[in-house]
Amino acid sequence: MYYESFGSGSPIFFLPGWGGDAGEGRDLHEPFFGQRPGWRRIYVDPPGTGKSPAIPLITDQDGMLASIIELIDELAGDEPFTLAGTSAGALHARGIVRRDPDRVRGLLLRVPGIIVDRTRRTLPKEGPAETEALRAKQHAYYDVAEARADLDFLGRIQADVTKYALRDDPAIRFERPTLIVTGRRDHIAGYADAWPLLDDYPRATYAALDGEGHELPVRSTALYRALVTDWLDRVEHPDA
Repeated sequence: MYYESFGSGSPIFFLPGWGGDAGEGRDLHEPFFGQRPGWRRIYVDPPGTGKSPAIPLITDQDGMLASIIELIDELAGDEPFTLAGTSAGALHARGIVRRDPDRVRGLLLRVPGIIVDRTRRTLPKEGPAETEALRAKQHAYYDVAEARADLDFLGRIQADVTKYALRDDPAIRFERPTLIVTGRRDHIAGYADAWPLLDDYPRATYAALDGEGHELPVRSTALYRALVTDWLDRVEHPDA
């Protein structure tokens, strides 16, 4: 599986949304670490995305999760690590936490996918307003990722709710620093379905960003930067 790694120190794995690759997460989050040493940042292309080929033996979300866990075990060994997941990557991150919560130092869930069945999601009535910044981000990252992805491989999993969901509920009590960031105009994953997660994460900050959609941050880059900076501070100093 392809990944990009920068820096040295405690591993932090960035897991993209369904069909996404390492690029958007890398360009968004690398600036956080310019003056923050001690982190090895690892941006992952899951199977069938970016430069990672599809794996025919993977037929469901559990197979996708297992392949990501295998990569994490290979790169982190027995060392504790931190997770940052976007959309479906947030589902993967929660599945990893459920497997071994004691090894995870902190958790970032960005526009997390909570309800797999789209017909059961609580969604806002309006999507984000079309802006030049949103169009530029779509062109620079999401269109590129879609062109590189194996859409047949990914589509066979996504089309069947029983395959797109994890067999085991990823819910588990996790008492390490957590950040949940949602968009008030996210018409794909929504924001309301993430609120109940706070019962599982007693050290979580939850934010629903005004005017932002599933592609956040677009309008609220400074606010997102402040939230992630605070989260990283809490991960580095959990007892402060």
